[in-house]
Amino acid sequence: MILVETFLLALRCLMRNKLRSFLTMLGIIIGVGSVIAMVAIGEGAKARVRDAFASMGNNMIMVFPGSTSVGGVQGGAGSMPSLTWADLEAIRNEVSAVRYVSPILRSQAQIVSETANWSTGIQGVSPEYLDIRAWKVTSGTPFTSSEVDANAKVALLGTTVVEKLFGANEDPVGSTIRIRNVPFLITGVLERKGQSPNGQDYDDALLIPFSTFQSRIQSGMRGRIPGGLVVSAQSDDLTSTAERQMRALLRERHQLTGTQDDDFQIRNLAELAAAQQEGTETMTTLLAVVALISLLIGGIGIMNIMLVSVTERTREVGIRMAVGAHPWHVMLQFLVEALTLSLLGGLVGLAVGTGVAQRLSLQFGWPLVIRADIVITSLVSSALVGVVFGLYPAHKASRLNPIEALRYE
Repeated sequence: MILVETFLLALRCLMRNKLRSFLTMLGIIIGVGSVIAMVAIGEGAKARVRDAFASMGNNMIMVFPGSTSVGGVQGGAGSMPSLTWADLEAIRNEVSAVRYVSPILRSQAQIVSETANWSTGIQGVSPEYLDIRAWKVTSGTPFTSSEVDANAKVALLGTTVVEKLFGANEDPVGSTIRIRNVPFLITGVLERKGQSPNGQDYDDALLIPFSTFQSRIQSGMRGRIPGGLVVSAQSDDLTSTAERQMRALLRERHQLTGTQDDDFQIRNLAELAAAQQEGTETMTTLLAVVALISLLIGGIGIMNIMLVSVTERTREVGIRMAVGAHPWHVMLQFLVEALTLSLLGGLVGLAVGTGVAQRLSLQFGWPLVIRADIVITSLVSSALVGVVFGLYPAHKASRLNPIEALRYE
């Protein structure tokens, strides 16, 4: 009962000087609001990175041919077709950390249906490609290894291609399209993947067997892969192991000595994702430090205002002691006032931080992630700031001499 009455008394005292109370809480509001907003945005950014790399595939590693260098002019990745079909089989059979491997051959072509046409990317792949990319077929069936062996003219369409050629909500399975005047049977529609981190539309794609790609779309050099490889490691923990094993195998197969550079390139998407996550976490930590400094400043402000309040209410304290109040009653009163200030500031900061995080998440298209543990920690921290920085003014008030306090003007 005493605590409730003390709390109500603290509220009345704070409401006497609304502007001063608000300015006192401002440091706490900024500190808590910054913590909530920045952690929410940081978690949303990390979730966006995870989703983006998850949409690329499961534990995916990409292997590209090397680059040429003539007269000091670099030809760029893939300008030297160094990967062979025998390399692909060796990776599949000899690298223990690899689960799936598929070639990926690319070209751009005009796709024609009975009523429309659309220019899109053609990809020649093996059936394992769908497992590597974790890409499901929502309608129809994927092509099989037997269709790869038979150079079958079958195709899987992304949802963007389906919408452009057949319209939204249409099922084109069983229909025929023409790629460079060659008829292809649509056997399946791929689930919607969305966009990559750099804005590429994953769904604007068409997949066909790599054997058909070579025989009907773009022939390659004998024994060489005119593209790259996509590989899936056995697990997240084995992506680095798979990369290391593939590098050693390819260097051995290509007869490269210790001083020679690789004639291929390996990109570990799991490491790229981890690097982006680490960068986001570092920024979040820095912003959290700034928020903690704001809380410290807010605590100093509470101490200053409470000291002023003790001075202003010296006569009031003397009267309370004269009618029988104990020093711990006075101390409790000022502690509760400091705690009320900090908690109110924390609650307002929570509302402000959530609003800012929601606004930024909408602007950047990130998911809004409000962690309950961060909310609780922020409110507890603001309460502790109020208690710690209000302890000295409360102690000072409780040590006042009643007779001298009554004489204070």
